[in-house]
Amino acid sequence: MISQSKLFHFIQSKTGSKLRKNFYICNENNQAIPGNAPQNLTMKRISLKRYEGLICLVVVFGLFYYLGQRMGVANALNTLMHTAHDLLLNTVFYLMGICVLTGAIGRLFVEFGVVRMIEKALRPLMKPIFRLPGVASLGAVMTFLSDNPAIISLANDNRFRSYFKKFQFISLTNFGTAFGMGLLVMVFMVGQGFFWQPLVGFFGAFCGCVISTRMMQYFVLKQYPQYEHEVATADADGKEPEEAPKGDQPKGFTRILNSLLDGGRSGVDVGLAIIPGVLIISTLVMVLTFGPSADGTYTGAAYEGTGFLPWIAGKVNTVFEWLFGFEDPHLVAFPITALGAVGAALGLVPNFLEQGWIDGNAIAVFTAIGMCWSGYLSTHTAMLDSLGYRHLTSQAILSHTIGGLAAAMIAHFSYMGIMLLM
Repeated sequence: MISQSKLFHFIQSKTGSKLRKNFYICNENNQAIPGNAPQNLTMKRISLKRYEGLICLVVVFGLFYYLGQRMGVANALNTLMHTAHDLLLNTVFYLMGICVLTGAIGRLFVEFGVVRMIEKALRPLMKPIFRLPGVASLGAVMTFLSDNPAIISLANDNRFRSYFKKFQFISLTNFGTAFGMGLLVMVFMVGQGFFWQPLVGFFGAFCGCVISTRMMQYFVLKQYPQYEHEVATADADGKEPEEAPKGDQPKGFTRILNSLLDGGRSGVDVGLAIIPGVLIISTLVMVLTFGPSADGTYTGAAYEGTGFLPWIAGKVNTVFEWLFGFEDPHLVAFPITALGAVGAALGLVPNFLEQGWIDGNAIAVFTAIGMCWSGYLSTHTAMLDSLGYRHLTSQAILSHTIGGLAAAMIAHFSYMGIMLLM
């Protein structure tokens, strides 16, 4: 009898003009083997497939009907377009500039051994705090300098995998995500005029990472106790991972210049990658967050909205005020956006500052939850799939949700403690 947690997925293949569906399950060695799909699961999938188009139409038309009723159809469409255009010019290109600079610095650090030096300094902290081998610190540094998927390129190296037991290896998704785009988030907050508050947020994100990683390890060991002793790869040789041999490399100023340009080019790629998230998610969140123009009417200008999210948050504002110290219900839009894309969440900050809703506590909390979550809902599935453990996605998301909330709470109470001492 196969438990539901062992169900793997359907694989469709086309042979000639026939479509063949095979159902695969996971055996005790986490290998996909052919199996038979339970009848009730098959019927549920067919039933959902039949109605998903109708559900999509209801949701999309329901959203636009709501916006049209509140703002007017013409005003709603104009506001959406003007907001997206303004975000592209004044937020996305600013973020891209930061990505280029931080990417150049990150590549320079990699080229001249600074990353390796930091990684060796952090190694003693890994096992007692995160229950991970020392080499995992390299993944933290790389994701901090770039983005969540950077740890996957390391995890696909057998020499790197050989240091990990399976339960540790699976938790790398949570561990790496908690530091994703950390340098970008902190530099952005400093650019808004806040200096020590992002450091408080970094401390909160660090604590949230510990909680998320440890919780994920607990869930994995509870479901697969044998993973505590199984090595993540059969090629374990106990040797130190070595860098690939290099041929003739440029020296001196040319080496520096190449590092800066290559890193800047990767920053452009990251900047382009965040455009859809910022324009789509931030535009929608802003339309649901802000209110009408100053005279109470809708004109179709950028950053007008219905105020739906603050209205919802106002019903339970006491909870957000106690947990995160949010004095304005509009601020709840940041963590909601950070679930999908931290770049889009950062796009909210300049407008929040203009409205006077943000203080030092909010910056600390935003930094903590922005770093720790860093769009994990949009990356966890792909990351675990590339590692070969997609069936554990729900446990990873639950662990990271709790870790991110804990990071925000720790940042808030740490900020309050510092203010009392000052």
